[in-house]
Amino acid sequence: MNCWLCGYTLSDVPRVGFRDQCPRCASALHCCRNCKFYDPAYDNQCREPMAELVADKERANFCEYFAPVRESPCAQPRPDTSAREKLEALFRKKRP
Repeated sequence: MNCWLCGYTLSDVPRVGFRDQCPRCASALHCCRNCKFYDPAYDNQCREPMAELVADKERANFCEYFAPVRESPCAQPRPDTSAREKLEALFRKKRP
């Protein structure tokens, strides 16, 4: 599993405890942002319908439905800005 905040790979963690923290950034590992059921598009931001409301998704919690996500949620591809830069250069007003 990977840390939701910094993306640090935790390969030797067999089970995530309620108070476990990332060794690199010290963020909580047993939190909504690191759970496979976390989804901002759902009600309560959780795909598990029986889970209780957790107000702060980035802090450690005692949710018993927690299942660590296997791929890094923070490792999302960066948007390609080269197309935007080309468009801005094309429509930039030229001074005489």
